Amino acid sequence: MDAAPIPADLTGALARPASRSLLRVLGLVFGLAVVVGSMIGSGIMRAPGVVALGITSPPLILLAWALGGGLAMLTAMPLVEAGASVPHAGGAYPIVTRAFGPTVGFFGGWLAWIQNVAANGFLSAVFAEYVHRLGIAQAVPAGVLACGLILAVAGINWVGTRFSGASQSLASAIKGAAFFVLVVILFASPRAHAAAPAPALPLITSVGALVMAVRVIYQTYAGWEAAIYFSEEVHRPDRNVARATFWGIGAVTVLYLLINASVLHVLSPAALAGSPLAVGDAAKVSLGPLADTVITALGLFSLAAIVNLQIMSASRVTWRMARDGALPPALAAVATKGSPRRSIAVIVIVSLIFAATGTYESLVRIYAPWSIGAILMICLSAIRLRFTEPDLLRPWRMPLFPWVAIVSIAIQAALIVVFVVDDPVAGAASAVVAFAPIPIYLIFARRWRSQAERLRGVTPAETAP
Repeated sequence: MDAAPIPADLTGALARPASRSLLRVLGLVFGLAVVVGSMIGSGIMRAPGVVALGITSPPLILLAWALGGGLAMLTAMPLVEAGASVPHAGGAYPIVTRAFGPTVGFFGGWLAWIQNVAANGFLSAVFAEYVHRLGIAQAVPAGVLACGLILAVAGINWVGTRFSGASQSLASAIKGAAFFVLVVILFASPRAHAAAPAPALPLITSVGALVMAVRVIYQTYAGWEAAIYFSEEVHRPDRNVARATFWGIGAVTVLYLLINASVLHVLSPAALAGSPLAVGDAAKVSLGPLADTVITALGLFSLAAIVNLQIMSASRVTWRMARDGALPPALAAVATKGSPRRSIAVIVIVSLIFAATGTYESLVRIYAPWSIGAILMICLSAIRLRFTEPDLLRPWRMPLFPWVAIVSIAIQAALIVVFVVDDPVAGAASAVVAFAPIPIYLIFARRWRSQAERLRGVTPAETAP
């Protein structure tokens, strides 16, 4: 394996020239905000209807959602150990590079980057649909509205790290509070199915429907790894990465259980089954005609906040890879207030292309294995680092090593297999996109790394060949 070019400790991360350094100006509140904000989106509004197609018992439905949160907590353990041990920005990239070397690290970074950017195209398009659904700017083409959202949140990120961090913290707080208020309203509503006899249904309708329910629950919890993208900007990442991740997962699990319980308070599983917007259907019982406007506005706000977060996250991947020479080093420049503006510009350009041309429609079917694959690689890295660097400082250590990591790896691998078996054509396309940039990296890596070393003032002996 290649040796990794990343320094081991925080001292190396802090001792960089200011023009190429991110600013450590974010706190635990921001870490919690990105974890909670990246998990809570429009998915929770749709997921209960899909889950009710496979599971018809309210207690079993709630148990399934609780197990989903437990699964996220379990999978987060090796990730938190690795993230706290390698406290660098960029998600999977620095961790996988440390464990397996630059080439495999590039692959992990690419998976993290492309899934964020592809999702931007899709989510911004849904945002545009929601704007039109509210009766706003109906004369403006959806593609223009989608691009407008991307440019607006890019502007927020362009200003500086404190400003973009504060915007994300505020957005996550508003979003969480709005869902909590909705839960209270639903619990205060009469049961729409109280007078109707419940039809006799099997607890599990079919294996296929159960598998789909599991997939949807997993996807609705996705995003819990968000804190490790900002390890060089959060104070005390050795401690706060773990706190933000575990506390964030716990808070979202409680909220998801409350949302599902409140929806089941209003509607029966039979009424929920197959609903394309289950939370919206439940809200109609409480709010009547106003429900559609409320739910659409909440979805609109959630989508904008997630696009903002994904631009923040993906720009940190680009910045870190460029700083190490895995991408052109010019992309590692940082503005005075901490924004990696060139990295942001690249992400915005690609996101705009996806949003304006509609190419996201092809990517949305194939991007799920990328995010799962990046997490799988982090779990593998956590195991490898235990053996290759047993003395590496580990502020948080996963329990029951290596079994927790092995179970997490098995789960991620099984999910990828399920996606591929379910749609082999999309699985093949996902693999093509995942591996396509590697030849380009191999051609230019030596040149980029040499340039990055000169910019950092590092001699060749200090980094990997």
